[in-house]
Order: sequence, then structure tokens, then C-alpha cells
Amino acid sequence: MTGPRIALVTRRPQPEHDRDLPVLARALDEAGAEVRIVGWDDPGVDWAGFDLALIRSTWDYSWRAEEYVAWAERCAKLTRLANPADVVRWNTDKRYLGELAAAGVPTVPTAYRAPGDDGELPPADREFVVKPTSGAGARYAARYGADERDAAHAHVARLHEEGFTAMVQPYMRRIDVTGERALVFVGGQFLHAIRKGAVLAPGTAFDADKVSHPDPRPWRPTDAELAVAERALAAIPGSPELLYARVDLVDGDDPDDGPRVMELELVEPNFFLGLHPDSLPRVAELILKAAAQ
Repeated sequence: MTGPRIALVTRRPQPEHDRDLPVLARALDEAGAEVRIVGWDDPGVDWAGFDLALIRSTWDYSWRAEEYVAWAERCAKLTRLANPADVVRWNTDKRYLGELAAAGVPTVPTAYRAPGDDGELPPADREFVVKPTSGAGARYAARYGADERDAAHAHVARLHEEGFTAMVQPYMRRIDVTGERALVFVGGQFLHAIRKGAVLAPGTAFDADKVSHPDPRPWRPTDAELAVAERALAAIPGSPELLYARVDLVDGDDPDDGPRVMELELVEPNFFLGLHPDSLPRVAELILKAAAQ
């Protein structure tokens, strides 16, 4: 009897810095699964030939978001897709932060400027961040001082030229001290967490390459961090069944503010299995269970 057929979905060419991918492939293969690592946009892939298509490092989706969502919807009609296609559609547009905030989830305050919107940037007497609502790995993101509004306006104009909606957020100053925490969940349960340093350095151009996970280290989340992460997951529209999720948190400016959601990663998050090797059996177990359903 053959094991479940599982596609680990990545981009083409396969990113060398996806350290989770070979580890997962080996663990699933050793557990008896038939595993293939495939590109999401490879026209030669027969998605109906898999019991599960598990989205992993499809990190080029942000430049082709409509095409990517259309692929997810086609794939989900042919096999089980994790996470589901409606989750992919919702989570690939960071306007979801506004929905989380409206649901009472503590988030980083965010304003949006769509192409054709000539509105001014929000008043700023402090550092702020501009980035696209469809983005991964800090692509096209930059940090500006209050006196750099002309450069920020040019950044927004470039995003609009590329067809992106821009999002503007205050720079959460405590991230330079307390970092950003990423809480990973599998099967609806907390798995492990990491802490990393600040990604955006002053003066770094928006189109420069950036290290998306600087100095990552294992982290034990506080009760407050777990509570905010669970509130964010509970606020996802439709209460979908998620195989995996990652909630990225930063501290508010005031120590009494508590943690806030920076991003909710439901599509292709790094699991940081290299920092938490003991989590690998549990992740593999739940992937195999999902493939068998």
C-alpha cells in the first residue's frame, strides 16, 4: 500500500534559503509519503495526482497576486490545498489588518493608499513605514523619518505605478529593542515561537534587498502574546480550518500597550524548524493526517 501523495509547493527556481523544505520532504518521505517539491506555476504539474498540496515557499506570489490566487482556486478544485483557497485570497492582501482591527484585535495602525487615490500621507511627527499590501520578505518596504515625506511620496507613487496599494504604518519604535516575535500554530494549536531583530534600517531604499529574518532565536511567548495571537486567528472570516498559521507580533510604543499584530501569515510562512527541530515530528504528523482526510 502506497503512502499519501504530497506536493510541497514552492516557487521556480526553488529558493535556496527555504531551510524548512528539505527537512519537511525528508521527514514525510521517511514516514512513507510520496513527496514531490513542485513550483506553483509549473504547467506540467498534475495537481489531481496529489492527496495534498501544501503551500510552502511560494515567495514570488506578491508580484503576481491575481495569478497566484487564481492558481490556488484551480488547485483546490483538484486536490486538498493547505491552507484553503479562500484563506489564500484573503491573506495575500494586507488590508486584512483593517479587518482584524475592526474585530478588536490589537494591530499596528495602518492607513491605505490605492492607485488613483491622491490623498496625502497621514501626518507624521515620527518615523513611519511604507510598503505594499501584497508583499513578502520586506519587498518594496522602507522606513522613513518625519522629514522624509518627499521620499515616501515617491515610494507610494512607484507602488502605484506597479499596480500596488500602499500601506502606511507608524514605525513601532520598541521593535529596535524587543524585536519581532513569530508564533507558529499547527492544527489550531500553538507549536513554537521565535524572536528576530528589526528588518528595516534607516536609509535603506525600498527596492534594496533585505534580510527578512535577522538574528532569529527561539522564544517562549508571554501569556499576552499568546492571547493576541489566538484573538487574531479567531477573527479570520469564516473560521476556516487551518493546517498552519504564523502570527507576527511587535510591542506597542507604550509598555502598557502590549503586543500588536504586525502580520498574520496564513499562506507561505517560514516555520523555523531549524531553530525548533523537536517540532518536526508534530508538523509531519499533521501534514500526513491532512493528506489522508
